[in-house]
Amino acid sequence: MNKYLCLFLLFCSATSMARADGDVFVCVGDNGTREYKNTGATKGCKRVDLQGISMIPSPYKKPLVQTASMVRPTASPADFPRVDGNVQRARDNDRLQILSEEMKIEERKLNDLKKVYNGGQPERNGDERNYAKYQDRVAVMKEDVNRTEKNIEALKREIGNLK
Repeated sequence: MNKYLCLFLLFCSATSMARADGDVFVCVGDNGTREYKNTGATKGCKRVDLQGISMIPSPYKKPLVQTASMVRPTASPADFPRVDGNVQRARDNDRLQILSEEMKIEERKLNDLKKVYNGGQPERNGDERNYAKYQDRVAVMKEDVNRTEKNIEALKREIGNLK
């Protein structure tokens, strides 16, 4: 008797594994609606034969990032415009002067903003009865201070690159 039980269980598992390969059934209901199921146990179901999924590998693409050893220096063309060394020095000096002036302007602006900001405790305006309005103004002032500090840092880097 145990032999027959084992054979029966083996048969059941084999049939369930055969269905696990992706069988699809279309079942039409009484009102004409179609349902797609993975079992055809209900009345009005028919098995649908589907083609297998084919996998095609994508073509090889070159890496987007190039290393320094991959980049080859190229010579400039003969008709490429050249600038005299004295002219370039004069341009660099003009640029340094402009950046220095911008730096002074930004530093004055930062000094004024910090005075008004007062370490995060600026004076309240008369129209700020609502504390939320005051907090919004303080947040905007803090953003202005941070932005100006970042501008000064960027100008310092630019000036450092010129020297």
